[in-house]
Amino acid sequence: MNLWFTEKHTKNAGFSIKVDRQIYSGRSDFQRIDIFESPEFGRFLTIDGYMMLTEKDEFIYHEMIVHVPMCVNPEAKRILVIGGGDGGTVRELLRYKSVERIDLVEIDEMVVEACREHLPQTAACLADSRIRFFFEDGLRFIRQPEDEYDLILVDSTDPFGPGEGLFTKEFYGNCFKALHEDGIMVNQHESPFYKDDAYAMQRAHKRIVESFPISRVYQAHIPTYPSGHWLFGFASKKRAPIEGVDWQRWKRLGIKTRYYNTKLHIGAFALPTYVEEMLRDVER
Repeated sequence: MNLWFTEKHTKNAGFSIKVDRQIYSGRSDFQRIDIFESPEFGRFLTIDGYMMLTEKDEFIYHEMIVHVPMCVNPEAKRILVIGGGDGGTVRELLRYKSVERIDLVEIDEMVVEACREHLPQTAACLADSRIRFFFEDGLRFIRQPEDEYDLILVDSTDPFGPGEGLFTKEFYGNCFKALHEDGIMVNQHESPFYKDDAYAMQRAHKRIVESFPISRVYQAHIPTYPSGHWLFGFASKKRAPIEGVDWQRWKRLGIKTRYYNTKLHIGAFALPTYVEEMLRDVER
């Protein structure tokens, strides 16, 4: 038997992984959810045919979405995670003793249930008592809180289907309102490489720039995401992502990571020229 999973990145390019077996398949009111086992990347999760994570490289995405803002403010106590039903982002947050509460807003409870059963590498942490679950639309949820959170992490799917509302100006404006006066928001910012992904990235960046006084972009290499070149958005009311950060303070926490480190943190904000140009085009 020779089975392969292929995700199309454009009409002319794609990414394929050899599959040993399909572990789970389900269709919720929102989307199709599949979990496969592969010899190269271990178990991996797809939603509507798009790669969400693999056991082999998920640590890169989850470390970079969490430890960059937590290094800037390692005493963040109240945190909102929008999306992230696989548990990987929450797992990294729970490594900080300062964290008192994590509100996890996931539109699709079936994602959480499937990951709890079949992806313990990321989802085993979801039994922690510091987590409060809200199975609802993140766009609707964020309209209510005000001056509530130290950090908001938008760990969303791509900007279509259930995740589309999480890339709007209304959404980012409500995130600003929900943060404390020195709060930080980090979002997955798509890839700059392929045309459609780059357009989504520019559109999100333009709306974040319009909502936050500090808005920067940083990058990571994630092999199973389109082109392997992935961006994150760092937005805040007061805190800069590099200037004034106490690097030694984060190091003293003794958190062991596989991808993130403080030198990489600084370097991740040094973007390729073509990406800088795309960002400047929408910042004007």
